[in-house]
Amino acid sequence: MSTTPTDARAVIEPTSDETEFVFFSGKGGVGKSTVSCATATWLANNDYETLLVTTDPAPNLSDIFGQEIGHEVTAIDDIENLSAIEIDPDTAAEEYRQETIEPMRELLGEDQIETVEEQLNSPCVEEIAAFDNFVDFMDSPEYDVVVFDTAPTGHTIRLMELPSDWNAELEKGGSTCIGPAASMEERKQDYERAIDTLQDDERTSFSFVGKPEDSSLDEIERSANDLGELGIESQLLIINGYLPESVCEDPFFEGKRADEQAVIERARMKFDADAMATYPLQPGEIAGLDLLADVGSVLYGGNEATVDVGTATDVGSEAAIDFDSMADTAAVADQLQPGDETRYLFFTGKGGVGKSTIASTTATKLAEAGHETLVVTTDPAAHLEDIFGEPVGHEPTSVGQENLDAARIDQEKSLEEYRTQVLDHVTEMYEDKEDTQIDVDAAIANVKEELESPCAEEMAALEKFVSYFDEDGYDVVVFDTAPTGHTLRLLELPSDWKGFMDLGSLTKGAAPAKGDQYDEVIETMKDPERSTFAFVMYPEYTPMMEAYRAAADLEDQVGIETSLVVANYLLPEEYGDNAFFENRRAQQQEYLGKISDRFDVPMMLAPLRQDEPVGLNELRAFGEEITGLDDVTKETEQEVTPS
Repeated sequence: MSTTPTDARAVIEPTSDETEFVFFSGKGGVGKSTVSCATATWLANNDYETLLVTTDPAPNLSDIFGQEIGHEVTAIDDIENLSAIEIDPDTAAEEYRQETIEPMRELLGEDQIETVEEQLNSPCVEEIAAFDNFVDFMDSPEYDVVVFDTAPTGHTIRLMELPSDWNAELEKGGSTCIGPAASMEERKQDYERAIDTLQDDERTSFSFVGKPEDSSLDEIERSANDLGELGIESQLLIINGYLPESVCEDPFFEGKRADEQAVIERARMKFDADAMATYPLQPGEIAGLDLLADVGSVLYGGNEATVDVGTATDVGSEAAIDFDSMADTAAVADQLQPGDETRYLFFTGKGGVGKSTIASTTATKLAEAGHETLVVTTDPAAHLEDIFGEPVGHEPTSVGQENLDAARIDQEKSLEEYRTQVLDHVTEMYEDKEDTQIDVDAAIANVKEELESPCAEEMAALEKFVSYFDEDGYDVVVFDTAPTGHTLRLLELPSDWKGFMDLGSLTKGAAPAKGDQYDEVIETMKDPERSTFAFVMYPEYTPMMEAYRAAADLEDQVGIETSLVVANYLLPEEYGDNAFFENRRAQQQEYLGKISDRFDVPMMLAPLRQDEPVGLNELRAFGEEITGLDDVTKETEQEVTPS
């Protein structure tokens, strides 16, 4: 596989008279927006009329370009040929709902309209609305190229493909998990054409951006495979943010750089893309036209990157992160420990922020403190086996320490169990029915198709997740990867669709007590005496804003408040004694303050390590450093020991 910048240029540069599309995909905080802005700038500077579009819920195009952009197409100052738009997902979703409901008002009664409105509160509608906006830009002959920061995922595209037979669905008056089928008939051809364009590698380039970390690359490979199954091939991989050799002057950072270079080499050898490019970590955030031009010239022009570390004279001792003053370890420990009833800990956050390590470390320390502890992962990558060095299966098993069990929710098994459960329920529901208006075979066929929706995968994982609230004998259950507001809102879909067929109703009706059980679980998750929701992030703009938005979604939509944040990958003071790392520390210090202000809850501070902790001994040592549980144990021992 060739990996020269020339190949990267060939991937993104237009080659025909028709508008072409460049998509950048990747998790929050990997530099996707930076790369998108740099690519759009490079194209515009090479005389291509370019539009940059973001559907990111935490857009920072305005910060990068240093001007207000917003929900309307805006010309970028000082760059001829470049315009940009930040699509507001909430506004887009509301516009989609109104466009869907308005034509129905004269045709349906008030009760039916209310049902449709409830259905359009499905979180999947937000994805459809974002895709709707993408479709609107498919006919943009005034542009040579449209660059999308945040591509539609395989999840979204599979939603678009439901149902396969729109006309049959319309005749049944049916619905899908994304709304009444009748509301989408008008857009059917547009959606099909959009997917055809995504699958056309002559007009569309699909690029992934990631960090030089194994977990980041694993996640990209999963997403790329998911898209590949839908006929969309990945053409470009950009690894962003590797440590520059010139600033790694001690064994700690020399070792970190060696690990990163090994990941880059693995990507070169194994990732199936037409081209690959890399860009180094800078001492501060990338903003302004000069730095954007530098990124573009490195990725697409073959230039060497400029790393201007400047001086640390204006940073001084303030850059050192004062762990003692920022970390209230007693308050952190209080959020982790059980009371009289089982405590549920939820560690959530975007991929690559270190959730699995933090969850495993916390579980290990709680078990060591004498609490019967279960740690459960819903992460498809299932890192728990690597962290504990022990097999972790679909059912709870010991991982080598007293009081500590682990389990992994196998998504394929959960989905199969869920499909069987729902289809059995539907068959039973229609058995012996005298109602001749119901075509039972057609109804069951409709349900089978609904069960191919990605929403069914979320519901299946949620079914298994809910079952862990019935696990007896545990003082603490730790979840690595908590259900999002998006997923939990699926549970709140109305159980009676008054004739509409819907996943939410099927799930709630699949067993007599299921609806009540869901309600009890959500009530437990809302109770701060029983549950702790912790957002894991590292102190940079995008991870902070994505976590903040997700936390707001949980509170607004489900009533669950965040009670702990974890700031991970903090640069240690004892290594990296030069201006580059002093500037990085100053940036982290600034964002720690912003995280503290935005969340106003106890903060667990976790330093960057030479290697991720693996095995019980390393987990215990790391836990002693970050959880505050040892201090509580010592205080308890002192209280019960006579002086």
